[in-house]
Amino acid sequence: MLTFWPLKKSAVSNRRKDVDYYSKFSPSPLSMKQFLDFGSENACEKTSFVFLRQELPVRLANIMKEINLLPDNLLQTQSVRLVQSWYMQSFQEILEFKDKNADDEKVTYDFTDAVIKIRNRHNDVIPTMAQGLAEYKETYGTDPVVSQNVQYFLDRFYMSRISIRMLLNQHTLLFGGKVNPAHPKQIGSIDPHCCVSEVIKDAYENARNLCDRYYMNSPELILEEFNVKEQGNPITVVYVPSHLYHMMFELFKNAMRATMELHGDATEYPPIQTQVALGTEDLTVKVSDRGGGVPLRKIDRLFTYTYSTAPRPSIDGSRAAPLAGYGHGLPISRLYALYFQGDLKLYSLEGYGTDAVIYIRALSTESIERLPVYNKSAWKHYKTIHEADDWCVPSKEPKDMTTFRSF
Repeated sequence: MLTFWPLKKSAVSNRRKDVDYYSKFSPSPLSMKQFLDFGSENACEKTSFVFLRQELPVRLANIMKEINLLPDNLLQTQSVRLVQSWYMQSFQEILEFKDKNADDEKVTYDFTDAVIKIRNRHNDVIPTMAQGLAEYKETYGTDPVVSQNVQYFLDRFYMSRISIRMLLNQHTLLFGGKVNPAHPKQIGSIDPHCCVSEVIKDAYENARNLCDRYYMNSPELILEEFNVKEQGNPITVVYVPSHLYHMMFELFKNAMRATMELHGDATEYPPIQTQVALGTEDLTVKVSDRGGGVPLRKIDRLFTYTYSTAPRPSIDGSRAAPLAGYGHGLPISRLYALYFQGDLKLYSLEGYGTDAVIYIRALSTESIERLPVYNKSAWKHYKTIHEADDWCVPSKEPKDMTTFRSF
């Protein structure tokens, strides 16, 4: 059972004042090159501490203000209240270092320890928020205005979470005292020479294992590389391998599920074709399946948090882990792509298959964090009454022209 500790009114008031104060500042987006330069050349725990004790409260406060603009009934769900309590606790814990001496080694050591605790506390934010959304839908249903606002909020909320975890991970990996033996050349969570095909193969193998357990078979992978910049060399890019892995794993799961469901008990399945191209501006990864595709009207729905083409999975654990069902995989994968100014798009040929395309900036100077900011424009989005569409909505039934009068 979840417990929320009662707070004195004065403590609650002070917390709200702090959130109001820090939400007036805009977050400071960093480029991949800035992350890299700091981590490799000037890695200084004191500098990181001074930056984070100011930047983390700003990023937390900006999104905490937006949580409060959600519908009251959604805010009252136990899951959303729990997420809010995590954010408030983490916000307070960072503020405890606001006036501490940055030259004191014990202070910076304690800060790193606090950052690790905060990162671990927020591990289950996505499933907990998804549970709150499910609770709300089951009790109150959905209407277009609420769905639109929830979609707008969750895109910003999860993007904010990705950015906060990026800062937490960089600090803990650089100054937490442990070098990851599996990735000794990484600068925190960034690989200056991320081998794209290796990440793709890793994601494919793990998705394939899941597919084999669930369907007793799986499609093969055909992988091609086109390196325009250095022909014949493997494609590498400055990137966060875990972000690329997350996107590829999701796309492979979707492609495998569609292929297996369409082709049923076939002895052979059409392969999943993946092409990687590196140009002067973009790194592009295309994943093509022959899983039957989806109609155009459903493409946008695939990126909404309240929609899934798969049946909702049971949580009794009696069967192998399903390949889909919670509806958060694709929209969050797109956020990972957007986070450093890339994108993820779907192109479908209904009856044949789907192409999913990931775009990543090839230059680390142009890979800059995309961060939500709480301001009047954001506030208005939640408060504006969405008016009727200014385009005709076609009727589902053909009109009986004999009943129309001429004027």
